[in-house]
Amino acid sequence: MARRVFLTGGNGFIGSHILAQLLDHGFSVCCAVRTPEKGEKILRDFAAQQSQIAITIVPDIVAPEAYHTAVQGTPPFDTVYHTASPFTYQNVGSNLQFLEPAIKGTLNLLKAVKDNAPSVKRVIWTGSCASVVDYDNLVSDPPKLYTEGDWNPVTWEEAVHGDPSKAYRASKLFAEREAWKFIKEEKPHYDLVTLCPPATFGPLRHSITSIRDLNESNARLWKLCFSSTKDASMPYIPVHTYVDVRDLANTQFRAMTVPEAGNQRFVVSARQFSFQDICDILRSRFPELGGRTPLGKPGTSSLPPGAYSVDNSKVKELLGVEFRSLEETILGVARCILDIERNEKEAHN
Repeated sequence: MARRVFLTGGNGFIGSHILAQLLDHGFSVCCAVRTPEKGEKILRDFAAQQSQIAITIVPDIVAPEAYHTAVQGTPPFDTVYHTASPFTYQNVGSNLQFLEPAIKGTLNLLKAVKDNAPSVKRVIWTGSCASVVDYDNLVSDPPKLYTEGDWNPVTWEEAVHGDPSKAYRASKLFAEREAWKFIKEEKPHYDLVTLCPPATFGPLRHSITSIRDLNESNARLWKLCFSSTKDASMPYIPVHTYVDVRDLANTQFRAMTVPEAGNQRFVVSARQFSFQDICDILRSRFPELGGRTPLGKPGTSSLPPGAYSVDNSKVKELLGVEFRSLEETILGVARCILDIERNEKEAHN
């Protein structure tokens, strides 16, 4: 089993949960971050396990040879996790700001590992269901059930000139396609695993001081279900399935330890959900949210008829993953969000 791992994005929502899994299993992890401050924050968040963590600074993942020095570890690495590709719509001036970091960052890392890290046996890349689902066809009769064989048909032209959400989805699609193309054409000494999660909810493992710093999926949950009103219309987003971040991190760990995962693509989705389901859970378990959470029509689904879903049989069968219930996920994230709200309020008093 691998003992030393290289991880990008370890300071983020998903990356910090992967880091926690690795550390708890006794691994030594080198985290590549953009600034020394982000590295220091990781060390504070994992204070009890600092001795297992090394920090390396990669200021610009898009720069040529960005990772060439970073991947030359001592002792050498045998697994690489790539989760660094920011998902936030804040301060985006051009769609290329989504597309370039995702694509060039991925290719820079794959090339660096090929050229400078001969000990690496596997690279595990975290993508998104955004590279799987056709967002122009969200409902059908019969409902579409997406699998690992499906690809979002968005074109480069649409990605560059469309809205930011289309550009974000396309960034995941083109980064993953380029990764598989690299493996096919360059035939490196390592294999590749790509993981495609949908909406990713759950409690935070990294520390934040403000609701404004929530990851995109949890921030959307807060805005639509914690910062609304009882009489508001039931929200809808074009992402119909979810995964708990803790289950995603467990899947990431298994993707490293299961030999048969090599050169496989996995859709990592628990099940379909609707915001009515989430609001029902919140209203029944957190009375203080009564005026802040839409009531809707309790006990029904707020998804449109024919809403697509995702087949998770491959990840369950090949990696042995079991998924938490929606209630456990929502309770976990709700407690986390309410704690952040309370702490933020106290800090301002």
